[in-house]
Amino acid sequence: MVKSMIMFQKEVLTEVGTWCHVSTIRDQKTIMDRVECEGLSFMTITLPAFAKDFERSLDSRQVGHDQFAGFSRAGGLPRFLGGFLDLVFDRRTGVLLDDPSIDAIFAIRQVTMLFGKVKLKCSNAREAKALDMYIKCESDVAEFDLLLSEDLKVRFKRIAMMLFGDMFNEINRKVDALELMPKHGSGGTADRVRGNAKYDFAEWPSRLEEYFPHGWYSASRWGLADPGVTYLEPGEERPVKVVLVPKTLKTPRVIAMEPVVMQYAQQALLREISEGFRRDNLLRSLVSSDDQEPNRVMARVGSRDGSLATLDLSEASDRVSNQHVMLLLSGFPSLLGAVQSCRSTKADVGDRGIITLSKFASMGSALCFPFEAMVFMTVVLMGIEDELNHQLTRKDIMSLQGKVRTYGDDIVVPAGYASSVVSRLESFGFKVNASKSFWTGKFRESCGKDYYNGEDISVTRVRKLFPTQRKHVEELVATVELRNQMYTSGLWRTAAYLDAIIEKVIPFPVVEDTSPVLGRVSYLSLPESDRFHPDLQVPLVKGAVIKSIVPKSNLDGAPALLKYFLKDGDEPFFDKKHLERAGRPVSVDIKIRWAKPF
Repeated sequence: MVKSMIMFQKEVLTEVGTWCHVSTIRDQKTIMDRVECEGLSFMTITLPAFAKDFERSLDSRQVGHDQFAGFSRAGGLPRFLGGFLDLVFDRRTGVLLDDPSIDAIFAIRQVTMLFGKVKLKCSNAREAKALDMYIKCESDVAEFDLLLSEDLKVRFKRIAMMLFGDMFNEINRKVDALELMPKHGSGGTADRVRGNAKYDFAEWPSRLEEYFPHGWYSASRWGLADPGVTYLEPGEERPVKVVLVPKTLKTPRVIAMEPVVMQYAQQALLREISEGFRRDNLLRSLVSSDDQEPNRVMARVGSRDGSLATLDLSEASDRVSNQHVMLLLSGFPSLLGAVQSCRSTKADVGDRGIITLSKFASMGSALCFPFEAMVFMTVVLMGIEDELNHQLTRKDIMSLQGKVRTYGDDIVVPAGYASSVVSRLESFGFKVNASKSFWTGKFRESCGKDYYNGEDISVTRVRKLFPTQRKHVEELVATVELRNQMYTSGLWRTAAYLDAIIEKVIPFPVVEDTSPVLGRVSYLSLPESDRFHPDLQVPLVKGAVIKSIVPKSNLDGAPALLKYFLKDGDEPFFDKKHLERAGRPVSVDIKIRWAKPF
């Protein structure tokens, strides 16, 4: 495993060195020596930290004395990747060059960030630390709830009303009229209910009854309650289940699985909020929970002319207090009641026990993402008010279209207001990630895209280890995606290296991205068919096609009818066996067969 990672990094380093006419022999030796001493952590933790220091140096326009710890220097710059750094900074002073090489900036980031997001299990100590931080965050949120002044609460509610009042009013009406449309999510649940079994409710929290009556929302809209259902009082409700999923070797991602009934009700409100964002011209330009592209466009603009800043928050979802959401919805009692009724109030943190939640919701709740975006936007505008020293009007807010936007915790604001916005966010208990927030130089990042002076310098990362057998399905899919991303970013030699790895395991023809076949993207050749379908007369290629086995999950009677009523649109279900099989695949396999190359 380590050898294959080192060899691949060598390929990437050699190719970007060719781009920049830089010798990489010493850099390759440094990587091999450090990995031998430090293990995988050098590639997965130390090098990504080097990348963060590099980005901060771009933002501050010079290399600081406290940056690039652990790397020896010659003059003002590290020796490692020195050939590339010399094309960006002055070695003697460490000051940014007047015309730094975009290729060198891309090269440094591509090499150092290559394995920063590889999905490998963290050490037990790092997992334990992540859970400790989750619990500590709870106490921080509770503390900031007490510190929030009445003046700030009044300002927060006023701006929230200007922004979201019309949308909230419409959803409030639909809550009263029982016009919401719930649905089930695709993920796991705290009560381990899967597939079609989600439509056959065995239990129902009593506090849902006022806003999501069981007889209306779970019994095929007959208005009849199921006598077999168990109603749970607040003390009997299932807590969310806190679990860890791979993120980086440095730290796992902490999420919380909701009980199936809570997720069902949350999805009804999510549908209305998402539609509300899209319908309202002002909200559509300021807030989104499903469109990242405007943030990326604004980040590019900010990198080119310095007009816009990009801000990032740490532990963003876990620091949105339930108090924040209650303030947001304070003028809409039915909507507030509906949101609170389907909010889980406790979390099961394994051997650390069950804790009461001050946060609104963890990642895993359907309402976590849209509500954090709305809360952050409201606080951002309060920060702009602080800078302007007067109350914002709706006209003022409309003038900020194209200059302010939140997508979850990815925030874009005018650079001139960045410091005030950061201060106001921190006053609400949010942690601004200094290493990923930019407004003074020409580097910006937002929603997975990175820019310098208007140029896209986004890098490609390894997500999974490389496959050695056909049964390594996830690794194969990830490596094919990696290969095609490398190819489209211009790293053709690196793509050819991955071609050789993949071709040892499966046939790897040139195909279009719409083909079911795992294949290669190519700008130099079109898909070549090896035969034609005897009946359809369409070209075919031989390649690997993913086959998923969906678990058996029979559904009939009233729950089956409920599933029909909850379906979007008038078209029939795509899968004619949806009442026999449902849920996430229990296994995924690869079959070599003939299929269309487009």
